[in-house]
This record gives sequence, C-alpha cells and structure tokens, in this order.
Amino acid sequence: MTQNRGKLAIRKNNTMNIPWARPYFWGREQEFVADALNSSWISSGPYVGRFEKEFADYHGARFCITTSSGTSALHLALLAIGVGPGDEVVVPGFTFIAPVNMIIAVGAKPAYADIDPDTWCVDTACVERNISAKTKAIMAVHPYGNVCDMAALRRLADRRELYLVEDSAEALFSRYRGKLAGTFGDIGCFSFQATKAITTGEGGCVITSNKELSSRMRLIRDHGMSGPRKYWHDILGYNFRLTNIQAALGCAQFKNASKIISAKRKIYSLYLRHLKNEEGIRLQFIKPKVEPVFWCVAVEIDPAVFGVSRDSLMRRLLLSGIETRPGFYPASLMPFYRAPALPVSEHISARAISLPSFLALTEPQIRYVCSRLKKLRKKGV
Repeated sequence: MTQNRGKLAIRKNNTMNIPWARPYFWGREQEFVADALNSSWISSGPYVGRFEKEFADYHGARFCITTSSGTSALHLALLAIGVGPGDEVVVPGFTFIAPVNMIIAVGAKPAYADIDPDTWCVDTACVERNISAKTKAIMAVHPYGNVCDMAALRRLADRRELYLVEDSAEALFSRYRGKLAGTFGDIGCFSFQATKAITTGEGGCVITSNKELSSRMRLIRDHGMSGPRKYWHDILGYNFRLTNIQAALGCAQFKNASKIISAKRKIYSLYLRHLKNEEGIRLQFIKPKVEPVFWCVAVEIDPAVFGVSRDSLMRRLLLSGIETRPGFYPASLMPFYRAPALPVSEHISARAISLPSFLALTEPQIRYVCSRLKKLRKKGV
C-alpha cells in the first residue's frame, strides 16, 4: 500500500500533521472513471449494475440497490417497509443522526433506546422496553465498526413481528458469528461517503434477499417509474440513484476489499497495542462473536484523569497536529428532537474521541497519536 501515502508531514514545531480522514486510491480508480466518462454513460450505466452484483454476491444477498448516499439508503429502506405517519421505529440513542432524521422524514416517530456502556451498541433490553403497539421496525446501528447483538435483535423482531433494518454505514466488512454486518436484517444499509472504507465520494446501497422489498426499492429509487412506458409512474418515488461514474469508482475500490480489511485491522491492532489498559483511556469492548473492521477507532477518555474536558483535549491534540472528531451527540442533547434523557448515550457522547483511522495511516503516525494522547494526561498518572 504505497500509492498516495506520502511522507510524514512535519510542522515547524516538530509535530506531525495527521488529518482525521483521507480517502485512499489503490490505482485503478482513474482508469475505471475514465472508462465511464468515455462511454458517455455518466448517469446510469453498466458500472452501476456491476457494483450492485459484486456487492450483493460478496454479502450473500440476492439483491443490492445502489443509492445516492447512505442517508438515502436509510430513507429508501423505511419507505420500502411502509413506515409512515403514526408508526414508531426503535433507534439507538448513540448514533450519527441520519437514521433519526429519516424516521422523522417519513412521518414516523423515533423511539430511543439507550446503549451498552462497554460496546456502545444498542441495548437489546432497552429496545424491547421501547416497543409499543405503534412500533413497525427496529433500526440497529453498528457504531464505528462494532456489531450489535444481531441474534438477540433478530429474535426480538421476529417474536414481535417487526421489521429489522441494519444501518451498517460504519461496519462494512465487520462480522457477527461469521456473518457480515448488514445481512441479519430485512434490509441492510451502507454508506460510501468519502471517509468510509470504500468510497464513491457520496453514495450508498441497500441489500436484501426479499424480492418484494427489492422490487419496491428499485421503483421508489427511480421516481416510481416501471414498465415499458417511459414516464409512467406507479407510486410516489424519488431520485436516489448512484451515477455510473461513482459506481466506477466503487468497483475499483471494491476490487481491493481484502487489502482494505487487512489495513483496517492492522490500524486497530496498533491502537490496541498502544492504548490498551492505559489509565483514563478505554476502547470499545468487542465481544468474542464479533470480528470488527473499524470505520474509525474511537476511545472513551476520563476527564478526571486528563484534567480537562473531552473538547479541550481535542483542541490540545489539534495543537499537536492531530485532527480528531467528537462522539456523536444523542438526540436527547439536541433540543430540536425533543428526546427523553439517554444517560449512557450522553455519558459516552461527552467522552468519546474518534482518532485518525484512514487507510494510509502509518505505524509511526499511530505511535505519535497515542504518545501525544497519553502525555496529555495529568502529571503523576
């Protein structure tokens, strides 16, 4: 993995310059994109079908439908299962807000379940407590690449006759009991945004093995048009299409799936080596049944040990040339969502830091990040 890695950027004050994220190109992206451009198929085109088939085959799913973003994939999934006004969808409190927004966008109500304090995955018992007569679906979100207890959630959904949708935007290639994330639900949703393990710039997809759901999602994705008559619309639809140019980029990226998995696992193993059992620093707990491929490595810091808040610590890391991101803010902290208190989600949100985890990250850079993080603890720790 040598292309576009570059030398370590050193600032004048002898600190490295390490961004939080950077896309990685393996070598054939320009070739595939140029081929799409030269073919004149720049909107729909053959690369879309190719990417859908390869992605579906890899996951053992019957169908894959590409979308314009991971958010539109979630929107499409909710529309396909008929979620609408008067319905409720149980969703974890600790998540990037897209799943919540899409539940609201279709006219339904989010029912917020808190998370496990160690794995940061949704607490199944809390999910069950939030199920009501209005509940139509459970949405499982896999945080940072960890995977929820999908066996328990699948049993719960089946027993209560609910749809199960997986937001696997952060867990591409992660596995639970040997099965890939996104394959446990009725629909699995993915993102190929620029920071993800595979990128098409923006973009996403849904996978399913349910033919009826697949047909409905294809219809909704393309303005509700079907049949031999052009501009004949059977249902309310949207333009959620991925372009042929984006799909060409995705095909080039997907050819290197095994290398991506290997690189991501190496990054996590290095962070684990340097940060495990360090006072004031705690990584997500990974259960033995989970084989994670982390979108990014996040840690929970103890403000008492560092003597400053999480946000102050992030600013100090930035002064050392290290860009980080905060944990996701739960809906309960944002007035617009009028959500009830979610104590565990709020606790993790205030203490989580997402560290640089991009594919080209080098071992010296990881050592530097870990060294600076540990040195910023109060003296005497």
